[in-house]
Amino acid sequence: MENVADYKEIIDVVKANGGDAFKRCFQCGLCDTVCPWNRVRSFSMRKIVRQATFGMTEIESEDIWRCTTCGACPQQCPRDVKQIDSGMALRRIATEYGVFPTSVKPVRTASASLIFGGNPLNEERQNRAKWAAGLEVNTFAEGMDILYFPGCYLSYDPRLKKVARATARILQAAEVDFGILGSQESCCGESIRKTGDEQLFKRLARENIKAFVDNGVKKILVSSPHCYHTFKNEYPEFMVRFEVVHITQFLFQLIREGRLKLNHEYAKTVAWHDPCYLGRHNGIFDEPRGALQSVAGLNLKELPDSRKTSLCCGGGGGRIWMETPKGERFSDIRMQQALDQGATVLATACPYCITNFEDSRLTLQTGDAIEVKDITEIIQEAISGPVEG
Repeated sequence: MENVADYKEIIDVVKANGGDAFKRCFQCGLCDTVCPWNRVRSFSMRKIVRQATFGMTEIESEDIWRCTTCGACPQQCPRDVKQIDSGMALRRIATEYGVFPTSVKPVRTASASLIFGGNPLNEERQNRAKWAAGLEVNTFAEGMDILYFPGCYLSYDPRLKKVARATARILQAAEVDFGILGSQESCCGESIRKTGDEQLFKRLARENIKAFVDNGVKKILVSSPHCYHTFKNEYPEFMVRFEVVHITQFLFQLIREGRLKLNHEYAKTVAWHDPCYLGRHNGIFDEPRGALQSVAGLNLKELPDSRKTSLCCGGGGGRIWMETPKGERFSDIRMQQALDQGATVLATACPYCITNFEDSRLTLQTGDAIEVKDITEIIQEAISGPVEG
C-alpha cells in the first residue's frame, strides 16, 4: 500500500471528492441490510466506510469495485453518508494510480474504446447510426422537436439494436418530429464516471454538449436510464440544461394523448422490473406501468422488491463491463422471481438490465419459458403486431 498512496493522501483525496461524509457514519449497518450483494455473498459497505474514515481502505481491494451504485443504501442511510459519492472518490484514487484488481481490467479496455471511438464496445464511430438502416430516420436538424439519443448499447449491440428500431417505429407511428446525431453522438459517460475516471467523463460530456449546442438541440429523448440520469442531473455541472425525457415517460404521454393506437393484443403475463437509475434514482415508477396497462390482453405482475426496493440487475457502477461469477449475479435472482410469478415476459427499460437478464436466461436454462423485452418492443407490437428485425 505504501507504494501507491499513503493513508493521509487517501483521506485528503476522499475528502476532496465529497467523501468527508464518511465521518457522519455511526455504523448502524442499514446499508449492509439492503445491499444486493448480501444476497449472493458476504459484503460490507459499512466496513469500507469505517476503513475510509481513517484512511485504511486498500485501493487494491476488490470490494471498492463491487458497488453497483444502485442507490439502495443511500435511501436507507439516516446520516446521509453519501456512499456512492464516497465510493467513487476511492475509485478515483485507484484510477489515478492505475491500481486495478484482475476483475476490473475490462474497465481499462472500455476506457480505451471510449477515448478512440466514443463508445465502450470497441466499435467504429462511423457505424453508430447503422441500427437505423432502412427505417428512414433523419439526421437531427435545428428546428426538429426532439433529438433521439439511443446510446451506445442500442447503437451497436445486436440484441439491443432491436430496441432502438422499435423506438424509431413508435416515434414514426406517432408522427413525432425527431432525428438522431449518429456519429456525432458519444457515450454519455455515466458508467465510466462511476468507475472513477472523472477526466474521461468530462471529455465525453463536453463532446456531447458541443454536439447538442451546435445542432440546436433543446429536447432529448433517451432509452437508457443511465443517459437520462447523466443528462438531467450531471450535465448541468457544465452550466447547460436540456429538457430530458425517458422513453417510458414519452410512451405514456403519447398513449394518453391518443397519438398511439394500440390495435393488437399482447396476451402475455408480463413482470415489470424497475431499473435502478429510472426508479430509485429518478422516481419514474408510474409511467412504464401506465403504458403497459394500456395494452389489451397484457397481464401485468409486480415482482418482489419493486419500486423503491427494486432489486438491482448488477450492471451499474461500471460492473456491466466486469465479469461476475456464476452464483453472484443479481440478475439470476430477478429472473427466478419473474418465473415464480408466472411471468412469460420480463420487461424493463434499461440496456444493462436487458443484457444481464438475457445472460440469466442462459445461465438458468429457461428455454422458451420466459422472454426478456424492452417496453418499446411490447408497445411496438401492440401497435402493429410482431415485426422482424
